[in-house]
Amino acid sequence: QVQLVESGGGLVQAGKSLRLSCTASGSIGGINAIGWYRQAPGKQRELVTTITSGGRTNYANSVKGRFTISRDNAQNTVNLQMNSLEPEDTAVYYCYAILRKSGDLRWSNYWGLGAQVTVSS
Repeated sequence: QVQLVESGGGLVQAGKSLRLSCTASGSIGGINAIGWYRQAPGKQRELVTTITSGGRTNYANSVKGRFTISRDNAQNTVNLQMNSLEPEDTAVYYCYAILRKSGDLRWSNYWGLGAQVTVSS
């Protein structure tokens, strides 16, 4: 079955860097877009960044210039390089993908279980 698995979360000091990865596995016919959402305590879940199959990217204004998303299509993996981290970046980061299963023309949304990122001041 299709699933998304995140890795790379942890604790880091402000100003430092962290790298998250997410791998999609299963009978996947295609991934239209894949990326990251995050949810901080007391706040609603928000879009961080996504990348399409064609390489188009978008970023939340709060992370532009600091975060970089990249994709390895051969491995169905997306990476998030987070630089100059701030305490405000502390959140659970969820991998998100719009994909279709093999042999299916229907696009569906998939979510990972989340990875905790904690940035200390």
